Amino acid sequence: MPDYRIDDLARAAGTTVRNVRAYQDRGLLPPPRREGRVGIYDDAHLARLRVIGQLLERGYSLANIDELVRAWQTGKDVRDVLGLEMAVTGPWSDEVPESMTLAQLTALFGAADPSALDDAVELGVLERDGDRFRVPSPRKLHAAAELVAAGVPLAAVLAHGRQLRRDVDRIARRFVALATTSLFDPLGDAVPPEDVPRLAAAVQRLRPLAQMVVDAELAQAMERHTRAQLGDRLERLMEHERTQTAAS
Repeated sequence: MPDYRIDDLARAAGTTVRNVRAYQDRGLLPPPRREGRVGIYDDAHLARLRVIGQLLERGYSLANIDELVRAWQTGKDVRDVLGLEMAVTGPWSDEVPESMTLAQLTALFGAADPSALDDAVELGVLERDGDRFRVPSPRKLHAAAELVAAGVPLAAVLAHGRQLRRDVDRIARRFVALATTSLFDPLGDAVPPEDVPRLAAAVQRLRPLAQMVVDAELAQAMERHTRAQLGDRLERLMEHERTQTAAS
């Protein structure tokens, strides 16, 4: 489970350190565990902060939210409602953002056109943070660095990333639409209380199920396209090697 310091937690939740401390003082947010003088938060804190943010946006006051949280903690039915809120608004990634300097980025990608940096920020791969850069998804950044190290131009990697985001966004929209039309729409706006835990569990399962399906489909598609586009070239390369070996 990822760990967050208070400033990282506030940034991930889209709030401020001041708000985090205020919610904690009111009992809306559980205290962090302590490592020396440093408070360490986890995804449960992040999910609670996002629930608080959602409820505030819906017009709940902090006093209302305090009542909901207290009822939840005493085991009343609101637990199921907030459980669904957490399933919908909680984090869907277990990645912990990183912070990097321009020198570190240059070490990964080499000296690049300054416009590539702007493209990476526009794409959301990097976020400017003073004289540093926040990396929301280190996995994506390091995958891009490996492609560049293999000889793929950085501009091509960024263009591919932009298209890939559009493709994946369409896939995610389909999965969520499937759950919405099949599970939520038939119940209308007034969801029976007994159905709330089932809906929360279904939403929580969306991510692993979507990943399983996409991983399987991607593996099969990569196999087909690799054979179709590279099979002939590999055969010609091997034939050339055989010819060269026979000639020597």
